Amino acid sequence: MKQGTTIITLDNGYHLWTNTQGTGDIHLLALHGGPGGNHEYWEDTAKQLAAQGLNVQVHMYDQLGSWYSDQPDYSDPEIAKKYLTYDYYLDEVEEVRQKLGIDDFYLIGQSWGGALVQMYAAKYGQHLKGAIISSMVDNIDEYVESINYIRETALTADQVAYMKQIEAEGNYDDAKYQSYVDILNDGYVDRKKPAAISHLISTMATDVYGAFQGDNEFVIKGKLAEWNFRDHLKDIQVPTLLTFGEHETMPLATGQKMAELIPHSRFVTTPEGGHHHMIDNAPVYYDHLATFIRDVEANNFND
Repeated sequence: MKQGTTIITLDNGYHLWTNTQGTGDIHLLALHGGPGGNHEYWEDTAKQLAAQGLNVQVHMYDQLGSWYSDQPDYSDPEIAKKYLTYDYYLDEVEEVRQKLGIDDFYLIGQSWGGALVQMYAAKYGQHLKGAIISSMVDNIDEYVESINYIRETALTADQVAYMKQIEAEGNYDDAKYQSYVDILNDGYVDRKKPAAISHLISTMATDVYGAFQGDNEFVIKGKLAEWNFRDHLKDIQVPTLLTFGEHETMPLATGQKMAELIPHSRFVTTPEGGHHHMIDNAPVYYDHLATFIRDVEANNFND
């Protein structure tokens, strides 16, 4: 399979940026978070797995609306209605799989990408060897409860009250408010900020992020406010790895509950890891991932 970058044309006429790294017969398709983020924290995944003694072809892409891929005019209500949906991004994963020509593969997704993994494994599981849900819950209400607890323990009572006041006003550009968001991001989302993926400008697709999430990781005003996949976890029949950072925004208790409800699953955590624990503590994160893949490949996966 071609290494490096390939631009694929979707059936809807839009173009997606894809990139393949690594060698071998094992294929891993990596989904980024956001929604509206990009592929960059997966760029060294093939190298990290090789360091664990595992040769894997890692396929990455930027979802529609994100960084290197086409960015529709979401100000057009008809375009927004058609493409800013769960169903669109779920079926986009399947079309990318088809266009890349991979099957019997592993699917990994971070945060929002982890929601897509849940949906894909339930609907298109016949194409999967295994699924990896990285830092994503199945029930948003439990996330909201967790994130409020984090905020109340990481900030002073006055700071929390100020944030709630600004949120009630909808004035998210307020500088003091954003400074508190930065404190929370530094502690629980981006604990490490590698220069390799830093930018002079923001790479976030805000139209996409805003439609699903809102202004930041700590307030959900978009479509994700209704996210609840719990009743469908039983439909995920493939071996599944749930991996969470031990110091992140997603509640570990929910991850453990998901592992009880997904028939063939394993729950692991990464010490000193935040929401992006593949960066915060790469050796542990990729040891967990490599061990999971080896066990599945050897028909030795014990849930």
